[in-house]
Amino acid sequence: MSYRIAVRALCEFSAKAGDLDLRFTPSPSAQEGIAGHRVVSERRGERYEREVVLAGHYAHLEVRGRADGYDPDANRLEEIKTHRGDLARQPANQRALHWAQAQVYGHLLCLARGLDQLDVTLVYFDIASQRETPLSQRCSASELREVFETHCQRFLAWAQQELAHRRRRDAALVALNFPFADFRAGQRELAEAVYKATHTRRWLLLQAPTGIGKTLGTLFPMLKAMPGEPLDRVFFLTARNTGQQLALEALEHLGARPPAAPAADTQAPAPAEPVSGEATPALPLRVLTLTAREKACEHLDKACHGEACPLAAGFYDRLPAARSAAAERGWLDRAGLRTVALEHQVCPYYLGQEMSRWADVVVADVNYYFDLHAQLYALTLQQQWQVGILVDEAHNLVERGRGMYTATLDHAAFRRLMPQLPAPLKRPLARVATAWQDLAEQLDEAGTTRDYRVLERLPGKLIAALQHAVSRIVEYQSEQPIALDGELQRFSFEAQHLCRVAETFGNHSLCDLTRQPPRGRQRRAGAMLTLRNVVPAPFLAARFAAAHGGTLFSATLSPQGYFRDLLGVPDAAPWLALGSPFAAGQLEVRIATRLSTRYAHREASLEPLVARIAAGFHQRRGNYLAFFSSFAYLEQVADRLAQRHPEVPQWRQAARMDDAARTSFLARFESGGAGVG
Repeated sequence: MSYRIAVRALCEFSAKAGDLDLRFTPSPSAQEGIAGHRVVSERRGERYEREVVLAGHYAHLEVRGRADGYDPDANRLEEIKTHRGDLARQPANQRALHWAQAQVYGHLLCLARGLDQLDVTLVYFDIASQRETPLSQRCSASELREVFETHCQRFLAWAQQELAHRRRRDAALVALNFPFADFRAGQRELAEAVYKATHTRRWLLLQAPTGIGKTLGTLFPMLKAMPGEPLDRVFFLTARNTGQQLALEALEHLGARPPAAPAADTQAPAPAEPVSGEATPALPLRVLTLTAREKACEHLDKACHGEACPLAAGFYDRLPAARSAAAERGWLDRAGLRTVALEHQVCPYYLGQEMSRWADVVVADVNYYFDLHAQLYALTLQQQWQVGILVDEAHNLVERGRGMYTATLDHAAFRRLMPQLPAPLKRPLARVATAWQDLAEQLDEAGTTRDYRVLERLPGKLIAALQHAVSRIVEYQSEQPIALDGELQRFSFEAQHLCRVAETFGNHSLCDLTRQPPRGRQRRAGAMLTLRNVVPAPFLAARFAAAHGGTLFSATLSPQGYFRDLLGVPDAAPWLALGSPFAAGQLEVRIATRLSTRYAHREASLEPLVARIAAGFHQRRGNYLAFFSSFAYLEQVADRLAQRHPEVPQWRQAARMDDAARTSFLARFESGGAGVG
């Protein structure tokens, strides 16, 4: 059995050394990169070969990839890299990676064409100036073979480990049994539908009510399908943190958490889908939870490079040991990943990014696969993975999809930023200010004042000014030992996002302006610019097509035509709706017709409302949840309940709860518990 790996993945594993350094960012977008490659290749002669498919073997490694270009007349292989900003500021580890890729492609080309020597050239193309910077090396075939074998040798031990892990994983999944004696009502039909959709490489739209056990009922058949299809990875994607926790709990029931690993979260909420029975023995399954940078970063006040952050200094030197420890641990929830990272003094967030390449099951937010810059989608394409995907609470994907492909720039926030700009950024951002103000004035036409307007075309002048400003901000940032000012950093990210959304703008979106009133000493109104996606289907369809198959599931996924059209699922995707496992007699609705909760009546409502809550609790002890229209009203009722009935346990939601507090709140609802949330 051979281990197949892309040239890029091989070099990223073996060629990087030294510090983590993100100063030479942002890299050009995918569209900018494609356009840059096209410009360079069109400048070459007629015999120039583009996208040269190459492959070679070393021991049981199969290395494959596409070299950007080969000029047979000059006997020159070219690896084209697009960039923005001063190339002299490129981190050493990026340059080393690029040379490694070019040299490995060089060896594969010599092997394929029987060449004795070759000019290996890195062509750096500046997307702003359209200038090329070529860096060349004359290499013999033997020198290139030595480079290739060195990189393969560095990866070989890991490849052997991965092959052994894959064999153990697949054998265990073939033998995997459902962890409980019986399926719930409807759960077996659900599991069979998920398995069949995966086996036939289709997407399933599944509507199943709460309580049927959707999380376990979808993960179990997807894991069972992994060996036979075969699937390289399973992605469990959800729009809520609670959905991620349910996935981890289901994987624990399936035996994926090694006994020695700590629990998924010491303050985890009780399962929303209670189950009973003995868990199966531990599966040789690597489970990874991906966490947003602002939640995983240990030093948010520091820039991501070795001169500023201690966890970035020497990152790639310590990464191999951290990667091995993480792979051995297997259960990499947020706490587990952080533990490994800090033991090896590397950044937890970027260790998570690395382990997404080696995990069997990745639990993450939907944006990690469906977003414009989605990491898991990019890896799926780069590594040519066969992936099975489960999307929980899939009805949320419509609005989340719109949000992913929508970009907004706040004119008022930008104008507040201008007086505090560093001197090197004043001129490029002044161009943005001029273009933006010209755009704002378009809201006034023929003496008529409009507060909202949809533009017929994109504001090219403003977008060009933004692209130039982003490049200048990147250059400035690369020289700073600390992170950029928060407002400037936010504007930079938002401007980058808007420029990239503009590249894909079409009839699925609107470009609109909204008037903002003058503030403080401002004499003129500003305009908020939004590239607003309305139909996310054209973007999401490519994500569906890249997967081996998957299931979109939710308790509310109808009307099916609405979700088909807006999400862009393939036409052949089947739709299944399952009935509720609960009987009508299990629901009781009581309406207090003489109790008004209107704002004017709230003070008068407190006593009778508290009396009803207490009476219900004393009549049948258990878990109760009370909902209110505002936090102020919640506090009034909770205070009065504590005053009148201190014997009734209670816990309260608070405004702006963080993840830990939200998890702690939900954890109180446990089987056999009693109280009012």
